[in-house]
Amino acid sequence: MKGVMRFGKKGKLSPRYIKPYRIAKRIDNVAYELELPQELAVVHSVFHVSMLKKCMGDPSLIIPTENIGIKDSLSYGEIPIQILDRQVRKLRTKEVASVKFL
Repeated sequence: MKGVMRFGKKGKLSPRYIKPYRIAKRIDNVAYELELPQELAVVHSVFHVSMLKKCMGDPSLIIPTENIGIKDSLSYGEIPIQILDRQVRKLRTKEVASVKFL
């Protein structure tokens, strides 16, 4: 499906940064449960340490959760603004086009 990204096969949150959330409890040495808002109730709340990063970045880059609109299938639509680059990679039997957009 064109222009649609999934949160993953297991239903975990995969966009790099949405907003910082509080850690509810430590599940294991490498897993934490986060306090997610009601809009993200369909997303699994336990994350591996490698998926969590301390957010010290620019607050203007944070996407508000109200604007995401997650569907029951854990997918959302993206609207490309501008095409930055386009490449066609040749494999043995086919060509794969990749597009980088803003």
